[in-house]
Amino acid sequence: MRRSHRKSALSVHTRQIVRSHTCLRSLLALVVCGISAASAFAQNPQPPSPEDSSQRLQIELQHRPAESEPTPTAPPTIALTVPEGTPLEVTLDKGLRVKRVGQPVRGRLVEPVYAFDKLVIPSGSEVIGRVTQIQGVSVGRRTEAALDADFTPSRKVEIEFDDISLPGGKQLAIETKVTPGSGQLLDFVSSPNTNRENTVAGEAATKTHEAKQLARDQWNAAMKQVRAPGKVHRLERYAIRQLPAHPQYIDAGTIYFAELQAPLNFGSEPLTLQMARSIGNISPTGGVVHARLEMAVTSASNQKGDPVDAVITQPLFEDGQLIVPEGSVLEGSVVQVRPARRLNRNGQLRVAFHELRLPDAVPQEIEANLESVQAGKSANVKLDSEGGAQATTPKTRYLSTAVEIGLAGLAARGDPDAKTANPSGTTGSRMAGGIGGYKLVGALLGAFVQSRTFSYSMGAYGAGMSVYTHFIARGRDVIFPKDTAMQIGLGIHDATPQTPSQQQPARTGN
Repeated sequence: MRRSHRKSALSVHTRQIVRSHTCLRSLLALVVCGISAASAFAQNPQPPSPEDSSQRLQIELQHRPAESEPTPTAPPTIALTVPEGTPLEVTLDKGLRVKRVGQPVRGRLVEPVYAFDKLVIPSGSEVIGRVTQIQGVSVGRRTEAALDADFTPSRKVEIEFDDISLPGGKQLAIETKVTPGSGQLLDFVSSPNTNRENTVAGEAATKTHEAKQLARDQWNAAMKQVRAPGKVHRLERYAIRQLPAHPQYIDAGTIYFAELQAPLNFGSEPLTLQMARSIGNISPTGGVVHARLEMAVTSASNQKGDPVDAVITQPLFEDGQLIVPEGSVLEGSVVQVRPARRLNRNGQLRVAFHELRLPDAVPQEIEANLESVQAGKSANVKLDSEGGAQATTPKTRYLSTAVEIGLAGLAARGDPDAKTANPSGTTGSRMAGGIGGYKLVGALLGAFVQSRTFSYSMGAYGAGMSVYTHFIARGRDVIFPKDTAMQIGLGIHDATPQTPSQQQPARTGN
């Protein structure tokens, strides 16, 4: 029995071994056939039949995962950020009597602030700051002021602005630093308008005139917010300043340029295809952009060929399309300069811009000249029709010089009613000579010092200094501090109309 079972088990085991060897031989045969087919295909490749391709495509589509389907991509976005270093132009809306460090200061934003193409801070927004430092006065300057009967000479006051009140009551915290050259009264100076024929150049001149007029209107609207003192108040302030000891005031309308020390973020916006296509397409009639100097330029130290860059602060639109976004840069140079010279000959300066660099774009060649500028009222700057700037001398120099000479004449004049000559002169003549020399101090000395020679000397000194200052000394230089606000007219190289045979394909920005 055991034997039969052993035999039966052996036959079963034998059959399993035979079956295994049979499968192995089949597998080896399939491998050999596959290698042979691959070798034959490599030697003589044949394209698959349409029926095989169709079947294979159906199988792939059936087994393709859902994640491999293409998804629509989001359009690129533009960050609406006001970068660090952007200047805010702030004017004091009312006069400030300087008292102490930490004293609050309030003003208004003169020009709006843009981020790319969006208005983020409108003009007229209230800006709040404080006095951070009141500097002392050197001994030499204090002595010179004392000789002129001023025992409280003006001191330099440093201010910082740290808060903006936006429309709707929202408060925006800022960190700023006031740039050098700030703290003065500014005026809006424009180049004279030119009359041209009704050509492309004429259309450009018309557009420029309209842009300058709009900018002047905006400037006047901003200055209306300033509580400028009336004539009576100004006379009172003038009388106070003539006192030997008087408080220090900062006049209403004084303008400060406060540079941001940290960027301001206002979100983002999508860059549409229409916007991307319109940017940089400057028309033949050009346009006028608002910009600010990135460095100081002056006729006293700059040379011909020195580079000059200006950052565009407001976007340029045409027919509702964005042409030049905020943050673009104008690159130019000094093309004409003459420093001030003796005999009261004033300086001249002309700047031209020849390239426009849009954000993340190749620079474009342009022709651009200065159309308007904000300059200090005391600088007496004027522009010519081509954007050249020249310092001018105020006509009051003739009046002031005549007054000084008249006082010197009174000091030399004796008393016409006296029967005998008075060697010491009259009290009035001595005081007149003293006023010509050192104002109140000279008048007091002239009244008490019984010396006609002294009054002659004081009067002659005052007249001589007036003549030297106004007619012999070095004239005034043209000075544009850093962050000076400008209006710059953009154009193309050739604005002359051409015949159809001469016309060439238009080149963007040229």
